[in-house]
Amino acid sequence: MTDPKQQLQDTFREGRVLFVDKPFRWTSFDAVNKIKSQLRYRLGMKKVRIGHAGTLDPLATGLLIICTGRATKEITRYQDLDKTYTGTFVVGQVTPSFDLETQPVEESPFAHLRETDLLEAAAELTGELAQIPPLYSAKKIAGERAYHHARQGRQTALQARQVHVKTFEITGISLPEVSFRITCSKGTYIRAIARDFGEALGCGAYLGALRRTHIGIHSVEDAWQMDQLSEAIANAEL
Repeated sequence: MTDPKQQLQDTFREGRVLFVDKPFRWTSFDAVNKIKSQLRYRLGMKKVRIGHAGTLDPLATGLLIICTGRATKEITRYQDLDKTYTGTFVVGQVTPSFDLETQPVEESPFAHLRETDLLEAAAELTGELAQIPPLYSAKKIAGERAYHHARQGRQTALQARQVHVKTFEITGISLPEVSFRITCSKGTYIRAIARDFGEALGCGAYLGALRRTHIGIHSVEDAWQMDQLSEAIANAEL
């Protein structure tokens, strides 16, 4: 009878696609490294190819696709799929990072905003856009990550890139919080949409919460929780 652990080793080497729900404050590489360590210490796999198909910010949660073995050749295909996000924008304030990584530095009145103002701003940011990425990002500037420039106080202009926002729905309003659902192309920064949304409203905004719910047809509802996945690997029940 074949050893279940040996069978699982063979499966991971041949190629496995894992859908996981990335926890809050974990980097995408934290999730990859957690799985890699489980394969090493629970299954005795000294070497295995493993990578993720699209970074999710530490302050975001939700669907992360992780590929192993020969399935790593499919990473680009998953990266090219549209993504759907839900979350909240906080209007009336801005932060340097466009999210909660940094503290608000400016405040503006927002009580005058009407629902129609929010809907019009969302409509402006739907379709083909020339989006300037956040300086607090992993974009490279002369070989160095942009966030290093940002954290050292160096102001560097990033080039705009074409992105496509397929849908931008306002799903709830409880000012200063505005809930949304956005489906967009790869390479779209939701933090940059928060910045541009605030500019369209004339009062500023930042990203208060973010969750990736879908990558293409794949849903976070079908994803593993990290602790459940670790247990399944340990028990060779995957």
